[in-house]
Amino acid sequence: MTAVALAAALVLVPAAAQQTGSLPPDPTGDWLVANKYARIKIADCGGQMWGVVDWEATPGGFDRRNPDPHLRSRPTLGMPILLGMKRSQSNQWDGQIYNAEDGHTYSANISLLNPNMLRVQGCVLGFLCGGENWTRADPSELPENAQARTPQRPQNNRRAANAPHPRDANDVCLRLFGPSRLPH
Repeated sequence: MTAVALAAALVLVPAAAQQTGSLPPDPTGDWLVANKYARIKIADCGGQMWGVVDWEATPGGFDRRNPDPHLRSRPTLGMPILLGMKRSQSNQWDGQIYNAEDGHTYSANISLLNPNMLRVQGCVLGFLCGGENWTRADPSELPENAQARTPQRPQNNRRAANAPHPRDANDVCLRLFGPSRLPH
């Protein structure tokens, strides 16, 4: 009797999972960083996850600490943060993360703790690791007072004021790679 029940469970559980359409974890979308000073839009660009700054609490920032002097004047809005994250496990993507606060790029991974919480972890030398949890953001909502801050971009700096704002995954991939690398 027990063997029959076990056999029935083995047949019914996979069938139920197929009917509910349970999908593998997906980190694409908009994420509010832990201290709520930025929102990152993550997109799947040709099988790799890339994340760009989609919103800033204090607009008009520049990548001043970048080791490349030519990039120090690029706006942080629209700047790539999560770089080439490839799935390494069912719920983990490995790649790199750029930290604009110190101008360094670190090995990193991301994983979903639940559908609305993303764990972001970066490592130095492969073993000194730190991270934070990001919360999924509704694209139509910004943190408190965000819309009041957005118009305060410096009007005398055309690059910051006119930085392209990624609206969807195709915009992110197009901005990073051009039309040849858009997902199909």
